[in-house]
Formats: sequence, C-alpha cells, structure tokens
Amino acid sequence: MPSLGPDDWEQRYQEGTPRWDLGHPAPAFQSLLTAADAPQSGRAIALGAGRGHDAIFFAQQGFEVTAVDFAPSPMQSLREQAQAQQLSLNLLQKDIFELTPDLAGQFDYAIEHTCFCAIDPALRPDYVALVAELLVPDGELLAVFFTHQRSGGPPFGTTSAEVRQLFEPHFEILTLEPVTNSIPSRQGEEHFGRLRKRG
Repeated sequence: MPSLGPDDWEQRYQEGTPRWDLGHPAPAFQSLLTAADAPQSGRAIALGAGRGHDAIFFAQQGFEVTAVDFAPSPMQSLREQAQAQQLSLNLLQKDIFELTPDLAGQFDYAIEHTCFCAIDPALRPDYVALVAELLVPDGELLAVFFTHQRSGGPPFGTTSAEVRQLFEPHFEILTLEPVTNSIPSRQGEEHFGRLRKRG
C-alpha cells in the first residue's frame, strides 16, 4: 500500500499535473447543475477538493462552498482561482477525518470526486459515517465514483454494489448510474451518485 499522508499527496502535486486533475469540473457535475431538475443551491462541502475545479463550479452556480484538502499546493491554487474569479469560498487545509465534530450538521450537500478513491479502502466505512455526520437531515451526497476494476491504487476502484452496501444504512440512493459523458480516458469507469441522508 503506498503512503497516503499529506506529504505524499503534496509531492504528487509538486511533481506536475496529477492524473486525477481534469483541469475542469467533472462532466457529471456540469450535467447535474445545468439540468432542469438541478439541486437547489445551499451549503456544500467538497472533500479532498484538490485544485478545486468542482468547488469553483459549484460556487459559480450559487452554492456556499467549503473546500477541504490536506495538501498545501492545491489549496493555494484554489485560493488563487477563487480570487481571480471573485468567488468567496471557505478553504480548509485539513484531514477530512478531522472535520467533525466541529462541522457536524453544517452542510446541505457533500461533493465527492476523487476523494473516496484516494483513501485507504479500509477507511471507507469511516468516510460514509463522516459524510453522514457533516450533512443536515435529508442532506445529499453528490458523487462521482471511480468504478474501474484495476488492482491497486490510488485510485482505488469500487463497484456500484459496494457503494450501495456501504451507503444504504445511512443514505437513500436516489441515483447511482454510469456516467455517460466521462472524459475519454475514464469512459466506462465512473458512476454518478445522488444519495440522500436518511432523516
């Protein structure tokens, strides 16, 4: 298992553009927020936000966004992007597993894209519990899950069945379906999920 601490992720950023950084918001989120039935804006937290392309996009659509990452370089990049676009985001350089109890019940939405696949798979039940704790009752997880079947990681793949097994005790699964507009290198390897916290 490769080391997954903040220094290791910072080194990945320092070495150049990491493979998981698309340079733009996830296409699935672009489709979601421009659809007729797009979720209403509210307070959202982007977990493992990286350089923050998704966080920036949600803020542009009127969401009040908190972006979290424990590596300093992507947080600095996100800060510069937000300032250049005159967007107000709350940026936290912190381990996501240290967010509660301080931020418990503070968010209407949690944004997931390349965080779930970056943590040790043994911590996935803790991740589910964390998201549930961060959200208000009936809050939603808006997620792009990396459902590739390659061994090793990160990114550590998952399956739609595993997502259901992990999340259903805490969440009602409103949508969990293959992403149809992934970038070419991720075609057939992503699922979009919209999950509502059980009240």
